[in-house]
Amino acid sequence: MADPRAPIFEKVALIGLGLIGSSIARGARAYGAATRIAASDVSEQVRARVRELGIADETTADLAEAVTGADLVILCVPVGACGEVARVIAPHLAPGAVLSDVGSVKGAIVAQVAPHVPASAHFIPAHPIAGTEYSGPDAGFATLFQNRWCILTPQDGFDGEAVKKLSAFWTRLGANVETMSATHHDLVLAVTSHLPHLIAYNIVGTAADLEEVTQSEVIKFSASGFRDFTRIAASDPTMWRDIFLNNKDAVLEMLGRFDEDLTALRRMIRTGDGDGLFALFTRTRAIRRSIIEQGQDTAAPDFGRSAPREEEAVPP
Repeated sequence: MADPRAPIFEKVALIGLGLIGSSIARGARAYGAATRIAASDVSEQVRARVRELGIADETTADLAEAVTGADLVILCVPVGACGEVARVIAPHLAPGAVLSDVGSVKGAIVAQVAPHVPASAHFIPAHPIAGTEYSGPDAGFATLFQNRWCILTPQDGFDGEAVKKLSAFWTRLGANVETMSATHHDLVLAVTSHLPHLIAYNIVGTAADLEEVTQSEVIKFSASGFRDFTRIAASDPTMWRDIFLNNKDAVLEMLGRFDEDLTALRRMIRTGDGDGLFALFTRTRAIRRSIIEQGQDTAAPDFGRSAPREEEAVPP
């Protein structure tokens, strides 16, 4: 019988060591998902910090060196950079290696990366739905993916064993794994993640631009709702720029739906439709309760967003 705690991959190469990449490195080591971890990042400062933190066995600026001999390579770079990274590493991917990513957009990733992947490798796009507003190698923690969803979007004709192996890797890190098409993923995430971020960026920008209210007053008198919007709006600007540009069709579709619903809400307020407002708020409150019941958030005052310390991490 196979050891359930045996490493799933021998060498995992992580390209990009921000919040997600460094959390994968920490999780893979803490839970024994890989024997060796190689890390590559364009920033010398990031590479130096990764070496100081000791979260990887190898750290290099050379992409080819990082992926050589790796049986799992994960692109943890902004969506817009994935295609070029894939082009550079493609000739150096080992036969049978799994190439994956962590991008919040899947259709654009497939279009950019797939043409470069050799037939001897297995390209399985992935999206772990986890994160915080912080970035950089210091922001990562081993338990980031526990009880969070990781969506795999394998292409037609995918290798079933490779998908099982990648699924087992994410399960070892504590994630719940779901498989769907890239198109369906992008539509779902447009409403559950991309549109909320767009709204947050917009409302925080609006508040900052109001001439009648100084920025110091916006900060001083921030209520809990606005504070939650600022947390979302503090997310990495490069990453989110790329997400909106690469998932624009789905985002624009959801934005259109949002505009229609906002018009209906405006009409309720203008006409004094208290019953309509009450019914809407009751329905949205039930959705919040469902999210908590499914373990995807907590009812704690900080909504469970404080990162646990490394010493608090427990194997999934």
